[in-house]
Amino acid sequence: METFEHYLDKYAELAIRVGLNVQKDQTVVIMTPIACADFVRKLAKKAYEAGAKDVVVDWDDDEVKALRLKHAPESTLREYPMWRAKGLEEMAKNDAAFLQIYAPNSDLLKDVDPERVAVSSKTAATAREGFLNYMRNNQVSWLMVSYPTAEWSAKVFPNLSEEERVRKLWEQIFKLTRVDNDDPVAAWNRHVATLTGKMNMLNDKRYKQLHFKSEGTDLYIELAPKHLWVAAGSETEKGTFFIPNIPTEEVFTMPAKTGTNGTVRSTLPLSYQGSLIDGFTLTFENGKVVNATAEVGQEVLNKMLDMDEGARYLGEVALVPYDSPISKSGLIYYNTLFDENASCHIALGNSYPFTIEGGTGMKPEELAQNGFNKSLIHVDFMIGSADMDIDGLLEDGTREPLFRKGNWV
Repeated sequence: METFEHYLDKYAELAIRVGLNVQKDQTVVIMTPIACADFVRKLAKKAYEAGAKDVVVDWDDDEVKALRLKHAPESTLREYPMWRAKGLEEMAKNDAAFLQIYAPNSDLLKDVDPERVAVSSKTAATAREGFLNYMRNNQVSWLMVSYPTAEWSAKVFPNLSEEERVRKLWEQIFKLTRVDNDDPVAAWNRHVATLTGKMNMLNDKRYKQLHFKSEGTDLYIELAPKHLWVAAGSETEKGTFFIPNIPTEEVFTMPAKTGTNGTVRSTLPLSYQGSLIDGFTLTFENGKVVNATAEVGQEVLNKMLDMDEGARYLGEVALVPYDSPISKSGLIYYNTLFDENASCHIALGNSYPFTIEGGTGMKPEELAQNGFNKSLIHVDFMIGSADMDIDGLLEDGTREPLFRKGNWV
């Protein structure tokens, strides 16, 4: 039987050599909570073995961030250390690769005024926009992976001891990222090929609209005229293939900004900026959210939607079968990286330029003319379910079944 350290080593190897696909003499930037320090050291070792010339670690601490949001003068929440934002942007300009370790604590800020959180989030997003554009345009390779912390594991397995729940969450991560396969790289190659097949089929179809129908959802999403479906991996401008999310089960594309109409209900909780939003319903008219209600986190949802003008419009629509491995686990992960790959989902906020033909080379006004939505946020939330039906509508109005009862037809 393989040891935990053996699997952890394979997980780090997968992240560096497959996810990021680190190149010789490249700088690797790891953005991480301090709770993940042991894993960071393993990642750094793997990066150097892959040929990296330097590994830069951008440490963060959720508890200190929470203290700042609770106690700092409100005026300081409108400030961001520009040396940090410019440093990330400079490294992106010099073709660094960026790895983020995502280990959410969805209860961390439940007692903090949502207005203070919104102000701080908007300040940080505005300051980091130049850096984030490098990733949104796939100008650099980037990757998000997760690491089980005591706080996160407590949400997933609340009735277990800390040691047991962290162990069980690691088991799930190793399974869902295919690390427990004899050859994880070969398993990922097969998986990417399967998703690429779905991507190619959808790109050949050129659907004008998608119609989502399930309990609480009756939604039409018009796709951008030049939309491109994307799956699993992407290429940087220099031709380096990378996989930005591990795990991933989705194929996704760009909606037309003003083309969404109807009502959609979330099917899984959303962990957003240290708070939980659950049981929420959005109504769209001509692309814009005109009504939003939530059973949990109404004020947080309102602040998110008011982040900027683009926050009330969609930037992404993604198809994920209900029988995906993450869904079959029967768990709610309270972690968007995992939960979005258990369910069809849509994202409020910024579009990805690489999801339309020629998008990464377009100027802002050109992007806007092609249905692009600009926003400081990009927030995925889950809408898929076992009763979800999806039809694709062609330009002539012909309707074709894509999903029935949550899965590909």
